[in-house]
Amino acid sequence: MTIKGLIFDFDGLIVDTEESIFQSWQELYKSYGYDIPVQKWIKIIGTAEAIFDPADELDRLVGSRLDWKTIEPARQRREMDLINGLPPLPGVPEILSDAKLIGLKVGLASSSTCAWVTMHLKRLGLLEYFDCLLARDDVNRTKPDPELFQSALVALELLPEQAVVFEDSPNGVLAARRAGIFSVAVPGRLTRELPLDDANLRLNSLSDLPLRDLLILVEERQKQLS
Repeated sequence: MTIKGLIFDFDGLIVDTEESIFQSWQELYKSYGYDIPVQKWIKIIGTAEAIFDPADELDRLVGSRLDWKTIEPARQRREMDLINGLPPLPGVPEILSDAKLIGLKVGLASSSTCAWVTMHLKRLGLLEYFDCLLARDDVNRTKPDPELFQSALVALELLPEQAVVFEDSPNGVLAARRAGIFSVAVPGRLTRELPLDDANLRLNSLSDLPLRDLLILVEERQKQLS
């Protein structure tokens, strides 16, 4: 087996935080009589780069600067209320457990903060499966820049061709391609209709295939691409 390690995104891949974050913002927009512009929102999925600021957009729609010192803490509480009850997405615990049984290295590379990722992995009981956690605190640029994945390769002591990246967003898939790593797209509800053509393989869920079968398929695709 040439694959020695797996690198996972977090939001929308391990747990569907993305939909809850979007819902909290959508509820806020609706309280002012507006809908959040979905086409702008989806551009920021999987990245921390300043492509779109929903607070600035709402200010623009309302026509004045809102009291964000009061509004944002309340929105964040609503976001956490929605997220805290969420389980891991289907197939996640199984693929992490199987990776450890097989002896694969396991990393996480997220455009969210380290505190955010660690908090939720602890809540889900999944933190122990990861050999390294890379987040936006650790890099200069987040996805679609490849730095997060390149840093994960260094931490796991892997070459690009020895790893597989699991992503749900175009920003993440593009970052994996730029890092030279085989990528498996597993889109969620918000990203299902987005272009994921840069992915080398696409699944509906991480529960689609047992890990060993998935790795065989990955290596077959790698041979076709070489």
